[in-house]
Amino acid sequence: MTLEDLRRILAECSGDGDAVDPRVDIADISFTDLGYDSLALLETAARIEQEFGVSLPEDLITTLDTPRSLLNAVREASVQTI
Repeated sequence: MTLEDLRRILAECSGDGDAVDPRVDIADISFTDLGYDSLALLETAARIEQEFGVSLPEDLITTLDTPRSLLNAVREASVQTI
């Protein structure tokens, strides 16, 4: 899963296809500053599981604060499922 995959999923889950300028590197910007709340992140996690087969525990999702931390969690979880 790439940052661009995550950007697309976040936009789809928030209902705002143009939520963040695609030229902006969002990797280390907090989800709060990007305008994503916990509901959007839970929906994002569900979409990640559907598309990539990686399940993240809900209590973990609520601790992730940036796209980079979410991508790292997805990568770690995907290694554990292999």
